[in-house]
Formats: sequence, C-alpha cells, structure tokens
Amino acid sequence: MSVSKPRKPQPDTDTLALLAEGRAALDAGDGAAAQAAFEAAVALEESAEAYEGLGLAFHLQLEYRSSRDAYERAYGLYRQQRDAVGAFRASRMIAMFHGGIEGEWALFHGWLGRAATLLEEVGGEASLARLELLRGQFGGVDDATKEAHFRQGLAIARRVGDAGVEFHGLAYLGAHLVNLDRIDEGMPMLDEALAAVCAGEVTDTTLVDEIFCVLLAACERAHDVARAEQWMRESQELAARFNMRTMAALCRSHYGGLLTDAGRWAEAEAELLAAADLFTRGHQALGANAATRLADLRVRQGRFEDAAALLKGLDENPDAARPLAALHYARGDLALARDRIERTLAQPAIPAGVAGPLLALLVDVQLAAGDCEGAAVAADRLGSVAADTPLHYLVAHAALAKGKVCVATTSGDARACLVEALAAFSRAEMPVDLARARVELARAVAGDEPEVAIAEANAALEAFDKVKATRDADAALALLRSLGTASPARGRSGETLTRREAEVLELLGLGLSNPEIGDRLFISRKTVEHHVGRILGKLGLRSRAEAAAYVGRNADNSGPV
Repeated sequence: MSVSKPRKPQPDTDTLALLAEGRAALDAGDGAAAQAAFEAAVALEESAEAYEGLGLAFHLQLEYRSSRDAYERAYGLYRQQRDAVGAFRASRMIAMFHGGIEGEWALFHGWLGRAATLLEEVGGEASLARLELLRGQFGGVDDATKEAHFRQGLAIARRVGDAGVEFHGLAYLGAHLVNLDRIDEGMPMLDEALAAVCAGEVTDTTLVDEIFCVLLAACERAHDVARAEQWMRESQELAARFNMRTMAALCRSHYGGLLTDAGRWAEAEAELLAAADLFTRGHQALGANAATRLADLRVRQGRFEDAAALLKGLDENPDAARPLAALHYARGDLALARDRIERTLAQPAIPAGVAGPLLALLVDVQLAAGDCEGAAVAADRLGSVAADTPLHYLVAHAALAKGKVCVATTSGDARACLVEALAAFSRAEMPVDLARARVELARAVAGDEPEVAIAEANAALEAFDKVKATRDADAALALLRSLGTASPARGRSGETLTRREAEVLELLGLGLSNPEIGDRLFISRKTVEHHVGRILGKLGLRSRAEAAAYVGRNADNSGPV
C-alpha cells in the first residue's frame, strides 16, 4: 500500500497578502516591517513560509537567537509537508547560526549533514549543484578536492541556469584560491560575483550577505584595501539598503581589519566594537575574531593595556600571533616578540598574507635587538614572499624592510628601497604604513638631503595626526626636532599648540612657576594660567608635573619642544 505525500496546506487570502507584504519588506531591507507582517501571518495560520520569512526578518535586525528559533520552526513544518527543498534552506541557515554565530561546531556539522541529506533526497541537477557547493565549503577535505567540488557545483549551476548558486559558488571558489595564494585567479572570480550582486542577478538576501562577507574576508587575507574600497563604493546603494547589518559578527571583523589597514581607524573601531557587541550578547565563542583585530588596532593606537586585555587567553589563536608579537615589541619584550613570530612562521603552509606582516615585524624586532644579521635574513625571506606573491602591500613591506636594514648596516641603496616602499604603499592605499615609510626615508636622507627629510617627516606627521596615531606622531616630531625644525607639539586630540603655548610648555619643562613664566614672557599670571589649562587639555595631561615630564620625554639637544 503506497503512502501519499501530505497535502500542503493552502493559506487563506489574508495570509497570502501578509506573506506578500513581508516578502516586499524583506526586498526593501526593512526587517521590522517584515517581522510585523510575518508575525501577523503566523497569528492567522502557522506556516513554514511565514516562519522562514520571520527568520530572515530577525536576521536583518541582528536578532540571531530569534532568527534561529524561527528557522527551526520552519524546518519542522517543511518536514511535515515533506518539502525537502524548504527544509534544506532552513537547515542550512540553522547550521550557519550554530557555526558562524555560536561557534558550536558539532551542531553546525550536524545541521549541515541534514542539509546535504535533504539535497540528496530531492535529487536532480539543481540540488546536486548545491550539494557540491556544500561539500566544497564544509567537507573537511584537502584543498584540491575542495576546489574540484566548487568547480563541479559551479558548472552544474551554470548548466541549469541557477544564478544564485552560480555566483555563490563562484565567490567561494575565488576565496578558496585566494587562501591558497592563487590571488590572480581567485580575485577576478570574486569581482564577477560582486558584479552580479550589484546588477541584481542575485536576489536572495542571505546569498548577497554571504558573497559580500566572502569578498571582505578574501580582501583582508590579501590586504587588498583598494579592491574592497572600490566595491564598497560601487555597491554603496546596496550596502546602504542593508546598512551592513546583515553581516555576521565574523564578517564585520574582516571589514574592521580592512578599515584598519586603510587608515580609517575611527570607522574600524566602530565596526569592531559592533562585532564584539554581538558576541557579548551571548555569542562569545567566535569573539576571538573581533578581539584579535581590535587588539591590533589598539596596539597601533598605543593603547597597550587595552590590547593586552583583549588578547588574554588567546595565546594559541592563529589570528592573535601578529598583534601579540606587536604588543611584545611595543613594550620592549623583544625575546617574546621574536619567539611568537618564529613559532607561527614554523607552522606548515603559512599563506603569504600571514607570513608577510610577521616577517616585516620580525625585521623591526631584530633591528631593535641589535641583530642586523637576523634582520637581513628576515628581510630576504620577506623579499622571497613578495616575489612569489607580488601584491602591492607585500612589495611595499619587503622594500621597507630592506631599506631599514640598509640604513642599519650603512650598506646598499636605502633611499631607492624606501622610495619603492612609498610607491607600493600608495598603490596599496595603506596611508599609515605609507607615513611610516616616509619617516624611515627622512631618517635615511637626513644627512645628505635635510630639506627632503623635513618634507617627508612633516607629511608623515600630518598623516599620523589624521588618524590620531600618537606614538607615530611623537616619533615624527622627535625626528623633526633633531633636524632643527621647531615643530609645534601635538597631543592625543591631534590639536596643535600655538607658538605662545609652545613657549609656555618649554618653560614648564624648566620647572618655572606661573609668575616666573609671566615675567619671562611679559604676560599676566592669569594669562599664564589660561595657557597652561589649554596645554594640558590639548596634550591630554592632568597636571603641571605631567607637562614637565612630557617636555623631558620629548626634549633633545637640537631644538625646542
């Protein structure tokens, strides 16, 4: 006796209208309106379609737990109806929540297994394309087999005309190749996938979300700020529509890392804090992704205590290797910095995007330790990485490292290397690193071309002030003073002291009282008090004693503060 398939319930007219209203709101990126419509539909008649729509509406509003609950309800109803395609969509989303949000990988793989089984149950080429994509994404196989699954799924999707699966698969294939340092192959695939998204060929919100996320992750891996910026500008209308809010915290972390490289530190901080906030709402398992990138930003900002707190307990996390080493280096713990870098570089199959920045930092560590030979070895290794993977930022770091070694050893053509670094950092659109290269060039040419050195140091100082890179700005100021340039002092706010305030600050450093300063400068005691208050505010200091200490830290024999 055959068993007939349960008949799918037919919604009434009011329910159909509410479902259509909810879908229209989703298309407009209005999660709140979609939620209201789907909740009203559920109140009239519980259906898998309404719960699935409700799951996406909650997703748009970053209400991940509620979204997962709605998808679980949709999954159960789809299974009751024996709708394997609908159940597959729901199970895949449930898997993504467990993995990408909660970090519960056993549950993630369990739900992905259900999704794969459901696709096999559906059968047909369209389902096979999705199945091949799943196997490539999450199969846990070797790189060559993963690539084969991606290419097979992509070929099938193109044959059956499934644009969503085609461009989803193309994005993942491109990202996979980027991770293997086959960047010239992979990035054009990501470009094509994003072009399709911007042209409206992909309409599924969750796929649009993933394709954007995959692009950002690949660009961060390749430090390709320029490409990410171009696509973000091109897709401005689409990004505004979704307000970047559909991205999971993991993807926002990638974006924050890119913004840090781009010198847009205020925006980077906002994205990384937003990602961290998502994790603190009970989604803490993957918080390391946001924490390591925020720690990297904090080290660059000179906020070492904050960075140390973020990195606590993450010693063995691969993403934490560079920020941990940078923190050790900044604190003068050179042996710890070198050990962290060398342990990471000793691991097998380190991608160029990971090895390059670590080797650049190792050059600095070795030079600070007085080991010019070790620095030269690290610079040569970095040069080989850049030759094999000639990305702008790798070429720039390799040239900068070589230039630093030339300066330290008084050999080679430091100027030529540093000029090459400037050009490459400019092409890579990495303004803070460009400014640091300017400082190194200024140091290299200070003896023979002081006017060039002053111009480069001033340009660097302007760039550092723009992002409030106070430690770098202090270094540029010290260099300018050593060149005999009485550059004005700058504080944490980036504000410049007036000439009179600089004079008052210098006298504070000599330990003079307000009346004594007034006598020296022929101004009243009240005016001195006003200047002292302004100086403390601009420099972020709390007392006259701190101001005197500031002068002592920044003083040298060649010029005034």
